Amino acid sequence: MKRIATLSLAALMLIAALAGCSGQKPQESDAPAKTPEAYTEAYQSAIEAARDQEMNEAVPVITSSSDSMADMILPMLGITDDNTTAYAVAVSPMNIKAYGIAAILPAEGKSDEVLEGVQGFVDQQKQNFEQYLADQYDIANAAKVETLEDGTILLVMSEGQDAIFDSIKDALSQ
Repeated sequence: MKRIATLSLAALMLIAALAGCSGQKPQESDAPAKTPEAYTEAYQSAIEAARDQEMNEAVPVITSSSDSMADMILPMLGITDDNTTAYAVAVSPMNIKAYGIAAILPAEGKSDEVLEGVQGFVDQQKQNFEQYLADQYDIANAAKVETLEDGTILLVMSEGQDAIFDSIKDALSQ
């Protein structure tokens, strides 16, 4: 009788231990979805934090098609209200500096279109500086474009792009 009680107690403890281990982590889909405004704010904050104050003032971050420079800058990257959900973009409007930082959340089914626009911008910058300002060509040639886990397309084309890219990527992953 003692043996049955001991085995029963051991089996009960095993079942309890296994039940405690079976708790699953909440999946990404269980977490509330970020709003486009939250993405935009996170993108802008990450870009501004990765740059110094001088660059933040010289090349402001565009977060809306109603921003004063939007009509000039957004078409350079192929960004429209129809192919994006959220974005923050800082691009030099002058053709004397290879500089562009963008975090873009494409609209549903528009990732390829947005990625093509961003890559087109990089290619255009390389072409612009290939025979003119070799240092700027090197910056354009080293541009980093990557699609992050959440679908964000991140472009960094600037001096020190590796550190800036990592800083923005880290900020967005939190």
